[in-house]
Amino acid sequence: MRILLLTQYFPPETGAPQNRLYDLAQKLRQRGVEVSILTAFPNYPQYEIFSGYRGRFFMQETLEGLNVYRSWIYVSQRKSLFFRLLNYFSFTISSFLAGIFSVGKVDVIICESPPLFLGFTAVLLKRIKKARLVFNVSDLWPESAVKLGLIQNKGLIWISERLEEWIYRHSDKISGQTQGIVDNIQKRFPSKPVFWLRNGTDMDELSARLKGTNWRVEQGFSDDDVLFYFGGLIGYAQGLDCIIQAAAQLRGIPNLKFIIIGDGPDKGRLMILKEQLQAHNVFFFKGVPKGQIADIINSIDIGIIPLKKIDLFLGAIPSKIFEILSLKKPILLGIKGEAKKLFIDEAKAGIAFEPENADDLVRQISVMLKHKHQLTVWGQNGFAYVNKYFNRQTIAEEFHNFIK
Repeated sequence: MRILLLTQYFPPETGAPQNRLYDLAQKLRQRGVEVSILTAFPNYPQYEIFSGYRGRFFMQETLEGLNVYRSWIYVSQRKSLFFRLLNYFSFTISSFLAGIFSVGKVDVIICESPPLFLGFTAVLLKRIKKARLVFNVSDLWPESAVKLGLIQNKGLIWISERLEEWIYRHSDKISGQTQGIVDNIQKRFPSKPVFWLRNGTDMDELSARLKGTNWRVEQGFSDDDVLFYFGGLIGYAQGLDCIIQAAAQLRGIPNLKFIIIGDGPDKGRLMILKEQLQAHNVFFFKGVPKGQIADIINSIDIGIIPLKKIDLFLGAIPSKIFEILSLKKPILLGIKGEAKKLFIDEAKAGIAFEPENADDLVRQISVMLKHKHQLTVWGQNGFAYVNKYFNRQTIAEEFHNFIK
């Protein structure tokens, strides 16, 4: 079987979709599948083409055994909807041309959405290549963009909704990243085969990335410090204000520190908020390569995982949950719905707080500080639960059977 994975995001970029798709491609390749990638020149999350990839329209490279085709994308650090759409449409067009003239025969196209518009390229390439199409939905567009306020133009919303329906109807199979996404699609398109391509982690691979370095000591933190950690994209959906606000309320506790590692469009504003609230127990760090994450998580005490309080995120399961629990660290979860049900109610892997509620976050942090002996138990519970239900080896095998 020859599979083409069509995605705007892929390593050497760092981020949840990049890591998830790279891991899926490698595990399919290990099962004898010939996997190629059609993706953009790396630029995310800084929105600047990486060194070594600039000044080209198209290139082909090999990335750890994967054949990767890259095509041009318009990149701008301006955040308006106009420039965001230019970014999406530029790759939609260039990837279509690259798919026609550079990519050979394929049996199956797996298209990652968002961006939704890339599905237009996928459907056209499916027809030209006489291939089958699996449309993988990691975020419901345009629904999520509307609820986040990213798209407000009624005409654009209507066009996006019609495009979404058109893509789903022309897909042979559909996969969704969460159970909520799967349920939503199955309800609207009951005749389509839909698979829950749940996120997860490779337990062995993550442990193998531990180099034994003590990130805590390297950054000047002591063994007595209690480190609450957030790592990942610093965007509008994460709702990180509550961490800064809670830290400001708790700044009188000398050994309590809040670590925020990552980059993204909301980082500058949050750093200003930190200074305004005099939250000097908050420490910002730049995003780090995938290979360094394990040692960082191994050095912290508790992972904080927040999202904004909107109905859209009732089905969200951020990938950072799996990394933290795989290294036996407890979580402080600021998400309602599916994630809370799985990892707090069932797994008993930590405590939940009301999303975007800094006062409740302060209360739950206080609970954790009073019950430090429970941190290890929560971490062990989470590790066992993820290993049983969210091991990427098992997920890849099930997905392989779905598309065969």
